[in-house]
Amino acid sequence: MIDLGCFLTERLALDVLRLANKAKLESVVNISTKSLSLNTPWVTTMFKNAVFIFITTVLATHAHAQLAPQTLIVAGGCFWCVESDYEALDGVISAESGYINGETENPKYREVASKTTGHFEAVKITYNPSEVELSALVDFFWRTIDPTDDEGQFCDKGSPYKTALFYQNPKQQQLFSDSKAALQMDKPFTADVVTQVLAAETFYPAEDYHQDYYLKNPLRYKLYRTSCGRDRRIKQLWGELASAHVK
Repeated sequence: MIDLGCFLTERLALDVLRLANKAKLESVVNISTKSLSLNTPWVTTMFKNAVFIFITTVLATHAHAQLAPQTLIVAGGCFWCVESDYEALDGVISAESGYINGETENPKYREVASKTTGHFEAVKITYNPSEVELSALVDFFWRTIDPTDDEGQFCDKGSPYKTALFYQNPKQQQLFSDSKAALQMDKPFTADVVTQVLAAETFYPAEDYHQDYYLKNPLRYKLYRTSCGRDRRIKQLWGELASAHVK
């Protein structure tokens, strides 16, 4: 029985890497047999198929590993709640509270809360695109907010608490705009969707005590979330369509 591992020489490895991004699997098989001097009568179709399957697996693993983490930036009212909701999802690596699209550099919470800097309370979500798609994260966003409120969210009113999707490239802009349009056409409520789709400007991380607030101060967080009526309004607005996995 032929030990395939014995034939995986350094030359073959280089050939695989060179062709990995182009995924020319047929070429890889041909190169592998030639590089290993296997062009002899005993190189059967079965052996070539085995090489093909092995190389396919290598390339799939390589492609999977090459998917770098991506980011999504959203504003959905209180960033404590948005951060908590997203960090419960599979495929989400982290969620960071912060401030975006304002006029003041390096704003502090008190400044943003004064409603004079123009910033949104926002969350930057870092996710693994091999585990969760951007479109799924956007769908989740809609169902964890009130997209009909143009004054803020729930008990929090004013510019920092308005909702928005912040695109970082043309692909995100198109996806966000299409998603909003689709929601407007097929929604379980009558009011218009007023959530904005905006170009992302500088994102400033919030102070440390705001990060993972729901974990650091669980009782205060739950009291705030309940008293603010967030989940009650989401259930009223979305019904059975409301996103699960919220804390």
